[in-house]
Amino acid sequence: MERSARTIKYDIRPQMRDGIEISCDIYVAEDNKKLPLILLRTPYGKGSDQIQDTALKFNSKGYHFVACDVRGRGDSDGKFVPYFNEASDGYDLVSWCSSLNISDGNVFSYGASYSARIQWLTALTHPPNLKGMISIVSPSDPFVEDPTGYPSPMTIQWLYSISGRTMQNGRLVTWENVFKGLPLISLPSLTGREIPFWRNYFENDPSSNFWYPLYYQDKFDSLSIPVLHISGWYDDEQIGTFINYTGMRINGKNEFTREHQALIIGPWPHNVNSSTKLGRLDFGKDSVVDLISMESEWLRTVLESRLNGSGRVRLFIMGLNKWMDFPDWPIDGSKEMSLYLRSGGRANSSSGDGLLSLIKSYQKGIDSDFDEYIYDPVDPVPFITEQSFAQIGGPDDYSEIEKRSDILVYTSDSLAKSLVIAGNIRAELYVSTSAPNTDFTAKLVDLWPEDFAQRLNDGIVRLRYRNGVKREEEVRPGEIIKVSIDLWNNGIRIPVGHRLRLEISSSAFPKYSRNQNISGKQAFTNNLQSAEQRVYHGLLYPSRIVLNVTEDLDR
Repeated sequence: MERSARTIKYDIRPQMRDGIEISCDIYVAEDNKKLPLILLRTPYGKGSDQIQDTALKFNSKGYHFVACDVRGRGDSDGKFVPYFNEASDGYDLVSWCSSLNISDGNVFSYGASYSARIQWLTALTHPPNLKGMISIVSPSDPFVEDPTGYPSPMTIQWLYSISGRTMQNGRLVTWENVFKGLPLISLPSLTGREIPFWRNYFENDPSSNFWYPLYYQDKFDSLSIPVLHISGWYDDEQIGTFINYTGMRINGKNEFTREHQALIIGPWPHNVNSSTKLGRLDFGKDSVVDLISMESEWLRTVLESRLNGSGRVRLFIMGLNKWMDFPDWPIDGSKEMSLYLRSGGRANSSSGDGLLSLIKSYQKGIDSDFDEYIYDPVDPVPFITEQSFAQIGGPDDYSEIEKRSDILVYTSDSLAKSLVIAGNIRAELYVSTSAPNTDFTAKLVDLWPEDFAQRLNDGIVRLRYRNGVKREEEVRPGEIIKVSIDLWNNGIRIPVGHRLRLEISSSAFPKYSRNQNISGKQAFTNNLQSAEQRVYHGLLYPSRIVLNVTEDLDR
């Protein structure tokens, strides 16, 4: 019979190094027995049903569980400043957990999203008793998910929700109007609440020292800690999990660390393992798993210093709708496939003449050197999403939006045999603009025979940050610039009869802040202007989308 918590101790208050008390609940698996301990810290309330259920499930697997409100949230003392106190508090809490009379000295950290990123920040302080982490849907370093150098307008909704000691209800705020507001720095005034942290995004450039305490993805070589990385193909923070897994596999401080990295990716949104369905897609009953059991098995491999014999990478391949185990990521044997852009100069909208071709070619009198459109930030291209920061986008149908003339659409022939995409996706484009600064977006779509245009992956580049947000570069109107747009990763089998489609535009609103097409710091002005955009293709400027593909896995 499975064990359950014999004792739950509420509001235990360890003191941090500066005297601030943190409120923690302790779920004891077995009274008076020293066992490994799992530590979760959250800004969203440690007493939620989900956290309590998670604690009891880990208790049943033989682990004590401690859930804490972070500083300044819930029942904890102090002032909450997102992320900035979490490293030192994390060190102190790991030390405190290891000293409890029920602890055997082995402490593992656990948590999703905010609770995942703060594990990484804590790990950089090297708590001696932190033996491993379960990092679920972890955000990346600042401005990786938002490579425009500005936060998504939807970030203001998240900051609103955590602007008090408890979660703030924003249902009476007209968020659509807030997201559209200008100048960007003034958005808190449209919500009715003071949100001081919002100003930091605009008063501190991405390269400033202000953000340095939140960077961890350039420090994997200093970490000697096993990690179980978990995310979903439609997680809107997905990129962080793959960066972290690959970075630790290659750069972890020692062999034990590098070997004890594991990866689980399901057909899930940011709220992993919560439903078999996403949008109109049903991935089947096997798509939701006993994740606690999988996590517990990984914990045992770490405690026993053994590797998981079934493979360190477990992926749900969409389209096949089944789980598969692999030795590593990227999948061994995967290779790059390029699809090149072609048109007669009229690729505007889904009714245009844009093509995706396996052949890099140019036919005089038929192919054009470029396509062009007008990007007007007053009327940005919509990104389909609920008005909620909890999940930004999914496998949505873009067939109506693709009718806009400010979207270039390139479509392949129908597939004669199935295609398995398994790896990173990027768009390499040659572009120019009439503006002193602008954006280019790319979206990969699976076009079904019934014209359901399913979003697979998307990304954006801001020209002044085209080589990374820490390096600002000049944009000269009319200059042809090569850019690479990271569309993140996927694991999906595209069936026979479907077509691949690439959309190119200059906005995806409100997922990304609009580029106002002006020079200088745009966040402090409501000035904006239209821009004439060009995308070049052909032998001289071979714009393409690059897919990582593998042999058909239906075996």
